[in-house]
Amino acid sequence: MSSKLVIVKNRVRDLRVARDLSQAELGTELGVSRQTINSIENGRYLPSLPLAIAMARRFHVSVEAIFVIGDEEDV
Repeated sequence: MSSKLVIVKNRVRDLRVARDLSQAELGTELGVSRQTINSIENGRYLPSLPLAIAMARRFHVSVEAIFVIGDEEDV
């Protein structure tokens, strides 16, 4: 049985920039640090479900529109 690496890509940076928000501003609105936003945008940190839902609400999109699950073949 082979196992595939699951990759989660996100559109946080695109959505944030389209709304002219800095990482710090978005972090403040969501109750997290600028560093957390940076880590999410760069794929170093996956947000908790409550944070992902808060992001979706902030951007008026679904969680699935922000976070796309793929596998190592999609990279």
